[in-house]
This record gives sequence, structure tokens and C-alpha cells, in this order.
Amino acid sequence: MTAVMIRTSRAVVLATVIASAAPLAAQGQGRERPLRPNAVGEPGAALENGNVTPAEIQQMFDSYALLQAQEQLKINDDQFPKFLPRFKALQDVRRQGLMQRTRVLNVMRQSLNGAQPPDEAQLRDLMKRLEEIDARTESESKKAYDAIDQVLDVRQQAKFRVFEENMERRKLELVTRARQANRPKNQQQ
Repeated sequence: MTAVMIRTSRAVVLATVIASAAPLAAQGQGRERPLRPNAVGEPGAALENGNVTPAEIQQMFDSYALLQAQEQLKINDDQFPKFLPRFKALQDVRRQGLMQRTRVLNVMRQSLNGAQPPDEAQLRDLMKRLEEIDARTESESKKAYDAIDQVLDVRQQAKFRVFEENMERRKLELVTRARQANRPKNQQQ
């Protein structure tokens, strides 16, 4: 890839973050609670306004995470076009595994909370499906990590592991803030 193409792909990522955050931030104009200042492109301001779908949150956070990874890992112009699809693949594996796991757990929850005692055969089947999902997600995540590690040097690999832990904490903070922002005022006091 040429340097122009790399800069263009970076600009597209940045534009995606800004484009997805701007309309959401505008929805909160005129509300009593001001937006907290956040880093450029961070989805936190839009989350505090409420009215944000989980898909929008995920899209904003994924774009934000990519920009942060590039900056914190000091990914150079040669690495970026290789890193980008591999990083997205890791995010997709995790997201798909989580969605599949959540669906199975919801069926399990409904079965356990139903008026009738749960069917043990069905519960065994659900447990087996859950184990298969966990094993497949772990295996695919390992492959995605291996692919990312092929692009990064050892120092960047270590930074990436620490970066991911920090991003997971940040995501939990943002989800908590979004939930608090979406509560009715009488529950917030």
C-alpha cells in the first residue's frame, strides 16, 4: 500500500468516529446535564446523552479502539494496512461469540424461569452448546491474536495485551455511564 492509501484509510477511520459521534452528541443539545469533555473521538460524550443503540455504541467504541491502538502501539505506516483487518477480525470473533453465548443463555434463563420445571435434556443440550461456543470463540480468538502478533514486534505485542485490558475497563466505564444517563431522573438521586 502506498503512503497516500494508508493516510486515506486512517482518515476514513477518523471520519467514521466523528460521523458516528456527532449526530449522537447533537441529540443531547439543550439538556440540563452538560457533556463531559472527552478525548477526540471518544464515545463517552454521546453515551451520556442517552438514546444510543448498542450497535452504535459498539461501532463508536471499535473505531475509537482502533485509533487508540494505532497511537499507543505506535503502529507505523507499513504495519497499519496489515494490522487493521486483523484487529477487526479479533473484534468480530469476540462480538459473534458474545452474541451466540447470550442467545443460548437467554434460552436457558427462560427455561429455568418458566412455569414448568426445565427439561433436563434441553438444559444438557444448552450447556453443550454453550461449551462449544466458548471453545470455538477461544480457538478463533487465539488465531486472531496469532495473526495480529505476526504484524507487531514483541514490545508492541506486550503493549497490545495491556492496551486491550485498559480498553475493556474503559468499555465497562462507558456502559455504566450510559446506563446511568438512561435512568429516569428520580432514580438518579
